[in-house]
Amino acid sequence: MGTHYSGTTREVLALDTYIKLARALATVNGRAHPPLVSEHGLTVGQLGVLETLLHLGPMPQTRLCNKLLMSGSNLTTVVDNLERHGWVRRERDPDDRRVQIVHLTAAGRATIEDIFPAHAARITAAFAGLTRDEQRELGRLCKKLGLSAADAR
Repeated sequence: MGTHYSGTTREVLALDTYIKLARALATVNGRAHPPLVSEHGLTVGQLGVLETLLHLGPMPQTRLCNKLLMSGSNLTTVVDNLERHGWVRRERDPDDRRVQIVHLTAAGRATIEDIFPAHAARITAAFAGLTRDEQRELGRLCKKLGLSAADAR
């Protein structure tokens, strides 16, 4: 379903495209995310933190905010909850005591290494309707859109 807005041709096209993008993302997320909660008790934000730390290593909370597009207060809550589970730990940066570095614990590493392959498989299956070239093109277009939208602020 497209927009019912009676604007300019450019506005209608942008709104229709936005609706398609939002619906596609909601569908992919609907396929990929429910098992995180039902099978593992993880939120999407918690998965994002664990995955980021697994693949990129320990980092300051502010950098995690930027990587995951989360507010500082939201990330603090997510990290607090992960810390309660024993999956991450915070350490003060010895060079700047104001900075907290977030690290995976051994239990956190084992958890994300166990969970992530099935998560990646669900996302791969959700994208199976596109060829590899179409996935690359979609990725390129999404990056271009994100960068141009950020520049427009």
